[in-house]
Amino acid sequence: MRVSDLLAGERSTPSALPNFDSTTVFVRAAARYLRGEEFPALGMIHPKLAPLGARLNHLPRRARTEFYTRSGANEGVSPDDLGDVDVEEFREWVVDQYPEKGYPAVVVGSSNGAAVYLAAMLGVPWLPQTFLVPIRREMDPDAIREDVQWGEAHAEPFLEANPDVSVHQMHDPNQDRLMVQKLAYFRTKSHTLGDAYEEFIDTVLASDGTIVSLECEYDWPAIELGDRHSFQVGGLGGLSPEEYYEGSDNVAEFLARQDAGIREWDTPEPDGRMPESEWGFEPALREDVKRVADERGYDLRRLSFDDPRDLSPFVADWYRERYAERDRPVERLLVQSFALVEPWWTIRTGSVPYWAAFNTESDADFLEEYLENTEQYDEIRATLFGHGVESAGLASTDRWLEVLSRARDEYGFVGVDADEFPYDVETHVRYHRDLPDEIEARHAHLPPLSFDRFDSITSDIADEYAIEWDEI
Repeated sequence: MRVSDLLAGERSTPSALPNFDSTTVFVRAAARYLRGEEFPALGMIHPKLAPLGARLNHLPRRARTEFYTRSGANEGVSPDDLGDVDVEEFREWVVDQYPEKGYPAVVVGSSNGAAVYLAAMLGVPWLPQTFLVPIRREMDPDAIREDVQWGEAHAEPFLEANPDVSVHQMHDPNQDRLMVQKLAYFRTKSHTLGDAYEEFIDTVLASDGTIVSLECEYDWPAIELGDRHSFQVGGLGGLSPEEYYEGSDNVAEFLARQDAGIREWDTPEPDGRMPESEWGFEPALREDVKRVADERGYDLRRLSFDDPRDLSPFVADWYRERYAERDRPVERLLVQSFALVEPWWTIRTGSVPYWAAFNTESDADFLEEYLENTEQYDEIRATLFGHGVESAGLASTDRWLEVLSRARDEYGFVGVDADEFPYDVETHVRYHRDLPDEIEARHAHLPPLSFDRFDSITSDIADEYAIEWDEI
């Protein structure tokens, strides 16, 4: 049996919904916290296999990148089966993760790591709009026009089978370079709640409860390929949107390191800007949420922000306030990168959560800006997500340590092999194992924050952050 097969474990998501994606990991993390459970190894690796996952860095780097690519490819669905994929089954899987009990609120909308901690603080479910459907196919990572044509030829059966979603096809030859060789990325955005979400809300939401529409307004240049189908080159992270389409010194240097034989990508001209495929919010969903709220008499709030990382300072400061109210230390910050979120141990160790979307220079800049504008922390630690490629715009471990050194006393990494980053595939297991060892403090988990109190205070302080909190 291959190592990738061992680590993948038994599939716990519906066919065509990957175990390993931001949305599925965030749902698992949020739901496990509401169930009172810790969240080891991204919720994917069987505990008996975790020791094996923690020894992968002994393999040569080439073997590790091959492992990363093959593991991802194992998650893909055959293009011949796209007409059989039902996004409603994804939504059914989501609601099945959460305890079926009464809640004062439900959060619906954009995928976001900080939203996991917002939901944990309020003790409520988070229901995502966006899901990834990875499709198996072989392609040169720089053959962007070829992938456009592939998508045009294969999207129709999926769109016919799922009339209430749009496909935001994504091809990132920089950060996802290992994956796009084996997979096409169809990120789907729901335009309606669907039966599963609507029935779940009816079942668990208090009669005077609130639906929070979580809306990240981050957009990206895109190519219109048809009704409800667009194509996006690149994504949030190390390069600006324009660099993918127009080239730059960073792009040329990256492609030279990859022996790509080109120095810029050949991409069709974008037709305009659309919600970014992974993090952006499709506004059509808000109308259906409003319909349900109006019909059932629920209150409706809109929490919106321009960049997915804009939510992180707001959530971090709320946790700091919550800790202070309970006479706990408020000087320990834990920065968690991409999918490496662990609400149970973060709160158990009395750490203030801050979510970094990825490991890039812009993510380090966002964190640095936050630290410049908040009361100084005594301790700052960070995880770094290992994606197996030295992508353009990646922040070095030295750059991250420079930012973390703003702590008064202790700073450093959790679960990171700094010598092997970004080829540090062990970190997907080690981040959870090392967290309770690295931070010895222990605190009881917080009771849920009253939603009415959250609503009232957020209305007063929203202007201090790059967010908007509106009553609809």
